[in-house]
Amino acid sequence: MTEQPVKAGRGRPRASSRELLEDAAFELFLENTYAKTTVDQITQRAGVGRSTFFNYFTSKSDVFWGEVDSAAQSLSDALAAQAPDAQPLPALGAALASVAREFGPSRVPWILTQYPHIGAAGEVQASALARFAQWAGILATFAGVRLGLDPASMVPRSIAYALTGAVVAAAQEWAAAGAARGTLEPYVSAAVAPLIAGFAPPPA
Repeated sequence: MTEQPVKAGRGRPRASSRELLEDAAFELFLENTYAKTTVDQITQRAGVGRSTFFNYFTSKSDVFWGEVDSAAQSLSDALAAQAPDAQPLPALGAALASVAREFGPSRVPWILTQYPHIGAAGEVQASALARFAQWAGILATFAGVRLGLDPASMVPRSIAYALTGAVVAAAQEWAAAGAARGTLEPYVSAAVAPLIAGFAPPPA
């Protein structure tokens, strides 16, 4: 079930110009659609200068991805924290579950629930694909190193893109679950488990 559009706002004092800009952008996207909203309108609504916008974002579509971009760093950290002797595939699953644990009912990326209400935009889809490719690159590097393979070779890349797709599917199902959704972790764990099992080498 798709959630109804809601006004932006985090229920706490705004702590930075970045948050002011994100909230202003989300309000305008709901009011005018994404395509009809300009950077100038966003900065005027936020009460900051145009240069401030580009201190935080390289393009209008970047305002959607603050939570996802910070989660990419969390993913790198979680993979680095895996024990050196951990099996590669379970380690990937554990790292993804660790990152997913950070997302709960009070931390849902805005675009997951509000995208249907802002109007489709190819630019937004392209920016999403760039993030998915970044996540896949992080996963492929880890898988390649742990498996003793070139991270750019087919097996690590196949593992990485399959897991990335599973996380995206899990996030969509989680967002659609509404207020009772809980944390993202069980959705991600359930989505990646069959892949981890499927990519595991056969018993000797």
